[in-house]
Amino acid sequence: MSKRLRVRASKRRKTKKTVTLALFLILIVLAGYLIYPKFIKGNKLVQEVFSPSKEEKPKLKIVDLNSKSRPYAVMINNINVARKYQRGLQDAYIIYELIAEGGITRMLALFKDQTTDVIGTVRSARHYYLDYVLENDAIYTHWGWSPQAESDIKSLGIDNINGLKYSTKYFWKDTSLNVSTEHTAYTSMEKMAQGAKDLGYKTETNKDLLFNYSVDEIDLSTREGAVPATSIDITYSSSTKNHYDYDPETKTYLRSVNGTPHTDYGTGKQYNFKNIIVYQISNSSIAGDSKGRQDLDNIGEGTGYFITNGYAVPIKWTKKSRSSQTVYSYNDGEEITLNDGNCFIQIQPKGQTLNIS
Repeated sequence: MSKRLRVRASKRRKTKKTVTLALFLILIVLAGYLIYPKFIKGNKLVQEVFSPSKEEKPKLKIVDLNSKSRPYAVMINNINVARKYQRGLQDAYIIYELIAEGGITRMLALFKDQTTDVIGTVRSARHYYLDYVLENDAIYTHWGWSPQAESDIKSLGIDNINGLKYSTKYFWKDTSLNVSTEHTAYTSMEKMAQGAKDLGYKTETNKDLLFNYSVDEIDLSTREGAVPATSIDITYSSSTKNHYDYDPETKTYLRSVNGTPHTDYGTGKQYNFKNIIVYQISNSSIAGDSKGRQDLDNIGEGTGYFITNGYAVPIKWTKKSRSSQTVYSYNDGEEITLNDGNCFIQIQPKGQTLNIS
């Protein structure tokens, strides 16, 4: 074979190899597409992911951590004759109870991202409740006020919805109840939201939640100082004595007041709470106040108990100012984390009875 023919033959062989290699590469690419299919979405080529998707972490039931909505803090009437008419409190994520005049108590119930259609009964403001409105950056809902509360609400610029001024717009009274009319006022999440909008209040907050929460059950039994807590007695005065019984099936505490189950007037169900915090502070009558209204020594620090899932452990609390958030920590300094559920904060008068067993 001549040299020229050998060159041509060599070129043909190279061309054939090139074509063969190109076909081989095309087959590999096609195989890749078959193994890792793609699909067209719009004008973009989006590759399907065949690896198992990561399981989403369970979300909290009590609050939405991604929500920036401001809570509403509702002043709840808790006098004996009105207690049986209370409604909507099971939807509150935090409830505070503090002493008021004459040995009675009032409660401050915080609602966030709820649709509760009846909340109450609503009663008048007391100035020290503002400290807990402020620490939660809440919109305060109340019907009337003491002179001290009126002064502080105005001077501190508290966003508030007052039944004295908006008695029929954002509230209503249930005249069918067998009790004096001052104990019959109710509101709702819808009416409070409308009130906040009409009054120009900001409805979002940058303030952190008061507590951290855990979706996994917290076991306090191994904590230093832990004691069983299946029966709890918390006395405020001779006329207001709270009791909790632990229900191991639901892992919540069933609440009673003065020996009677504390129930919702609308549902008939007994109120229950996942977490309880209890501590004591000093109180005294305001000089010259004819009604016997109280001052509370609630700025500072002290000790108390955190109770959940059948156990109680000693804790410390610190509140540096009226607007600062109360910090609750174990004795080793670690800040407490609540179980996923509502919390009742019982702030007792100093020297009253507390039994945990």
